[in-house]
Amino acid sequence: MKSLRTMISVLLLVFSATTYAQKGTKMKLWPDGPEVVSTDENDQAELTVYLPDAKKATGRAVVCCPGGGYQHLAMDHEGHQWAPFFNMQGIALIVVKYRMPHGNRLVPISDAEEAIKTVRRHAAEWRINPDDVGIMGFSAGGHLASTIATHAKDEAAPNFQILFYPVITMDLGFTHKGSHDNFLGTMPEDKKGQKAYKQLEFDYSNDLQVNRTTPRAFLALSDDDKAVPAANGFNYYQQLYKHDVPASIHIYPTGGHGWGYRETFEYHYQMVFELKSWLKSF
Repeated sequence: MKSLRTMISVLLLVFSATTYAQKGTKMKLWPDGPEVVSTDENDQAELTVYLPDAKKATGRAVVCCPGGGYQHLAMDHEGHQWAPFFNMQGIALIVVKYRMPHGNRLVPISDAEEAIKTVRRHAAEWRINPDDVGIMGFSAGGHLASTIATHAKDEAAPNFQILFYPVITMDLGFTHKGSHDNFLGTMPEDKKGQKAYKQLEFDYSNDLQVNRTTPRAFLALSDDDKAVPAANGFNYYQQLYKHDVPASIHIYPTGGHGWGYRETFEYHYQMVFELKSWLKSF
């Protein structure tokens, strides 16, 4: 009986999310020009803001960073398609079209930090509690999100994090090499440059940057992920646990990499129900 009630609850949640849609509003992230200039002048950062109905609004917001190996962005199934799910729960979703790094890590980092700051600047207008702004990321976007969660300060620091099959480490034994190279650039030839590069690999291996102020986390990944080894997310969870940071990890037997909100993912319904339950837990 309990399992039947759970199944009905999941089906109602998914049905509601797929039938409810709030039109997003696009805006430039840097209307007066970016803080960090990209080598690609045509790559412009944008936000798409999805606000829940005013009567449903809880004050919570999620800033979403789609993945794509720091080379492109999977804006739909790892971005826009999540809007009904969050809006039905009274949560605002802000999808970030961040710029590609081309070896300059500060480009996407500055975009993600500015996205969170922008949400907080518009808190009153958008009916958002500035102390309840989280960050969500997928794959390389999960690396960006966990970078913000472990590095950002003050107004750029999120209150919680949601990570799907994230790239976490820059250790070449476990990372996604494309994300690693696009984010950090290639290894310099001189010894001094190589030493600095190794330091950057350490600094942006985000499992090594967790401390007791790191925000609570939800992690979801697949055991059979061949693109980004599940060890990335699991090692991050271990460090969160070690530092007494509340965290929930969900490792699904199959699914591979990059399922996002796709209902073709075998554990889609279970995943959205577990995420909804976690969001209600704090």
